[in-house]
Amino acid sequence: MNNLTAISKKVLDKQMLNLKLNEWKSANNKIVFTNGVFDLLHLGHIDYLCKAKDNGDIIIIGVNSDKSAKRLGKGTNRPITDEKSRSMIIAALGFVDAVVLFDEDTPLELIRIIQPDVLVKGADYKAEDIVGYDVVMAKGGVIKTIEFLPGYSTTSIEQRIKG
Repeated sequence: MNNLTAISKKVLDKQMLNLKLNEWKSANNKIVFTNGVFDLLHLGHIDYLCKAKDNGDIIIIGVNSDKSAKRLGKGTNRPITDEKSRSMIIAALGFVDAVVLFDEDTPLELIRIIQPDVLVKGADYKAEDIVGYDVVMAKGGVIKTIEFLPGYSTTSIEQRIKG
C-alpha cells in the first residue's frame, strides 16, 4: 500500500466513521472533534490542530464540502482548493486520526454522530455559541477554545497573493 492509499483510508464516510467510533470508544479513547474549511493549509491551521489533538487520544476533523464552504460567504473564489484535496491534506497530518466531509451549513449532524468528549473551536467563539455545545455538554463533555496563531489566516494569504 502506498502512502496516498494509507492517507485516503483516514478520510471516512459516515458508515466507516461509525465503525471506527465503535473501535475507538470500546478502547476508552478520549475523542476530540473540530471542524473547518482548511483552505490553503498554513501554520495557523497546524498550530490549532496540534493544540486540539492535545485534548484527547483521537482527533476527528470535520471538513466543509465545497458547497458548504461556498455558503459560508468567504468570497466567490473560495474555497480555493477542492474538498478532496483539502480532506487528503488534513488526513496526511500524522496526528490526525480521521477526516469526514460534511455538506451541511454546520457540523451539528456530525457532532451528534461522533458524540465527542471534547469539542474544539477557535477562541473567536464563546463556548455556549459553538455549534454542538448542547450535545457535548449533555453527555458530560468539554468545550475548548483555542487562540489562533497571530498573523496566519487563509484570507490574509489570499490578500497577499492578490497583491
